[in-house]
Amino acid sequence: MDFQNRVGSKPGSGGVAGGSESNVDRRERLRKLALETIDLAKDPYFMKNHLGSYECKLCLTLHNNEGSYLAHTQGKKHQTNLARRAARDARDMTGAAVGGKVAVSAGATRVAPRKVAVKIGRPGYKVTKVRDPATRQMGLLFQIQYPETADGVRPRHRFMSAYEQKVEPPSKHFQYLLFAAEPYETIAFKVQSREIDKAEGRFWSHWDPDAGQFHLQFFFKGERGGAFGGMGGWDRQLVL
Repeated sequence: MDFQNRVGSKPGSGGVAGGSESNVDRRERLRKLALETIDLAKDPYFMKNHLGSYECKLCLTLHNNEGSYLAHTQGKKHQTNLARRAARDARDMTGAAVGGKVAVSAGATRVAPRKVAVKIGRPGYKVTKVRDPATRQMGLLFQIQYPETADGVRPRHRFMSAYEQKVEPPSKHFQYLLFAAEPYETIAFKVQSREIDKAEGRFWSHWDPDAGQFHLQFFFKGERGGAFGGMGGWDRQLVL
């Protein structure tokens, strides 16, 4: 690669670019190509936080600008995670299509034992808006009632992108917080798509098997006016 026409170079003084210069040029070309071919508004893993930086929800990385995010999407880490997600989705779809049958030899199948849990309905819940008196950060406290869970069962939770669910039209302004515990139905709450503060003591959960109650509390990072404006910080309960 000839860099003799670079700013500050003398005519005829350019030489073969080194490895670092070639990498910089390659990343710049990939960024320009991605900007021309990729619509970030349709990327389910792209999110702009309240600090003005950009996040990849799939890889949990931060980026200073759109070009940096696009360069990340062309990298090995993002592509590997995309392949893993696609393989997992394909495996789930295949398992559902087979309906529990596992092939043991050519032309022979056996029925794999499946645990079938009878759902007994939705759990009771209570959601409380909270504010940290020291940092003034806004947050939410969830109290989910699971009085009929079996011994050894611990409720689970996870955050889900709006583009992963099929119940409502997706919106980049919201995400979903899911709670699940057998034999209850999985429920989800619609919350603002803002970065969650997961520092020590800022994000915690507690399961009380004696009372049959699961607690989860978190705070949003940073602060801005009207943090719970619009949808009130969380929306109605959904069943997914």
